Amino acid sequence: MEVFRKGRYSVRYAGSDADLQAAQRLRWLAFRPGAAEDGVDADRFDPLCRHVLVEERAGGRLVCTFRFMLLEGGAEISQSYSAQYYGLSGLGDYAGRMVEMGRFCIDPSCHDADILRVAWGAMTRVVQQERVDLLFGCSSFKGVDTGDYLDAFAVLKARHLAPKRWLPAVKAPNVFRYAARLRRKPDMRAAMAKMPPLLKSYLMMGGWVSDHAVVDAEMNTLHVFTGLEVRAIPPGRVRLLQDIAG
Repeated sequence: MEVFRKGRYSVRYAGSDADLQAAQRLRWLAFRPGAAEDGVDADRFDPLCRHVLVEERAGGRLVCTFRFMLLEGGAEISQSYSAQYYGLSGLGDYAGRMVEMGRFCIDPSCHDADILRVAWGAMTRVVQQERVDLLFGCSSFKGVDTGDYLDAFAVLKARHLAPKRWLPAVKAPNVFRYAARLRRKPDMRAAMAKMPPLLKSYLMMGGWVSDHAVVDAEMNTLHVFTGLEVRAIPPGRVRLLQDIAG
């Protein structure tokens, strides 16, 4: 089912096994560079989620995908992908509807900034239609060398830590406690150059993060829990997203 069109791209939900497999193949290419090209990235959460496909209107090439899981409130957060890695009891009494956004990726050969904007337009549609109050998920840095991202982590510590009542607890066995360990003034230009685009978008809208990063050797990433209350998004940003979503 098509969600909307914008410029060169159309957005739709996966509606068949073939659609899901196409998304899983793109995830494999994005998350496991250098591995066999014919693999798929699949896990037990796929059947619990809806999968969004961003395709080129001319030819139908898949350029971006992500999945989302709708939760009625914090009481269901233990069912999420993120709950494997973070202690999320602080969000257990959150009363509003929640969406976990995950497995976001763009075809590594594509470099059009409009793809990310269109993907956010798709998520805006979800938020509006499902009356979502909180978005959350894991935002990933490529690789597991924390030294590559010290300025970025210093910015997260200084400006973007979660409210104390919602701060995720350490649960994963291998983490980088950057908020406790870093004692440096960040180089803002270096930090922004290293900040993942998806995380940067969350932060620009008022998002917040965990005080530690999980070292995920299997996916070869460092990731931080990321949350965003919809009501915290600046009005100008809301208008821009609504314009994209149409």
